[in-house]
Amino acid sequence: MSFEAWLFLSLVPSGIGLILFMYGKKQGLLPHTIAGLLFMVYPMVTPTLTSLIAGGVLIGFGFWYALRAGW
Repeated sequence: MSFEAWLFLSLVPSGIGLILFMYGKKQGLLPHTIAGLLFMVYPMVTPTLTSLIAGGVLIGFGFWYALRAGW
């Protein structure tokens, strides 16, 4: 995969992270804020498409689990 394609695809989780972060900060919700920060930062350290997808799934599952646990 070319760098340009990977860069474009990394905008998706970063955009989701920005929305989650802004919503969490405005509402005072810690899980949303943390998940938003993680979604914004992790694309910068993932070198492949597989790690980009796997990281997003793991962060998303952790966020879902935190919400289901009542945080």
